[in-house]
Amino acid sequence: MAERLALSALLILLILPPTNVLVSATAPRADLEEQAWTVLHGGLTDRNESRRRSAVEALSLLTGDQRAARFAAHALKDRGERVRVAAAVALGELHARAEVPELKNALSDPRTAVVLAAAHSLLMLKDPAAYGVYYAVLMGDRKDEGLLQAQIRRLRDPKQMAQIGFHEGLGFVPYGGMGYEAWREIRRNNTAPLRATAARFLASDPDAISEDALIQTAIVDKSPLVRVASIDALSERGDRACVARLVRNLSDSNRAVRYRTAALILHLRNPSPATSTK
Repeated sequence: MAERLALSALLILLILPPTNVLVSATAPRADLEEQAWTVLHGGLTDRNESRRRSAVEALSLLTGDQRAARFAAHALKDRGERVRVAAAVALGELHARAEVPELKNALSDPRTAVVLAAAHSLLMLKDPAAYGVYYAVLMGDRKDEGLLQAQIRRLRDPKQMAQIGFHEGLGFVPYGGMGYEAWREIRRNNTAPLRATAARFLASDPDAISEDALIQTAIVDKSPLVRVASIDALSERGDRACVARLVRNLSDSNRAVRYRTAALILHLRNPSPATSTK
């Protein structure tokens, strides 16, 4: 009988996980928090990329926590691309302004998805470095000295952009009611959906160079999706001076562009009280 009891006790010890990762609801608060950090740290250092990514994504719940921000910033150097993407996104969601320099360094990442994720978080943190990336995506050129030409080539690579597609966390939302068209263009390995996203994000860039780029793409871009997104961005900017250059769109062969321009002109000539005009 004693031998049986001893064997049962041994089996229980083998089945139970190590005591250092057990989380007890009755533990003192400090101990419970440290146990929770131990669990998270285990995920962040796991050999499996998918698990590391899940742990990094979980950090986004800890808004304002400096420890979480440091872990996310460290994950920007992870060997796994998807982990680095998750880290860049998490830093934006954590409102980690102290980690802006790390996000700017991530703009030099060799993977386009990481660059776009970092730009999106910089935009959330109201850092103007994001606008240089979106201008490069939209126009295929540098707005300033912030990006190297090799990076711009990657941002305009149709295969890379199509692979990103509706990538989680990059902030892409189909604009102008053209969701189906966006999907069709992604299927064609077209960069248009992400260029349209870039155009919408440039709406908040105060630089006149970006406004000029939006007017150009609203008029002559080959993609109706990009043109509609540019018109929407101009509407948000609220500058009546752009109307004179956009009048030609009222006779455009593309109905979506034609209708959207007509609405833009009416919006800017009769702005609502909430609309800021220049």
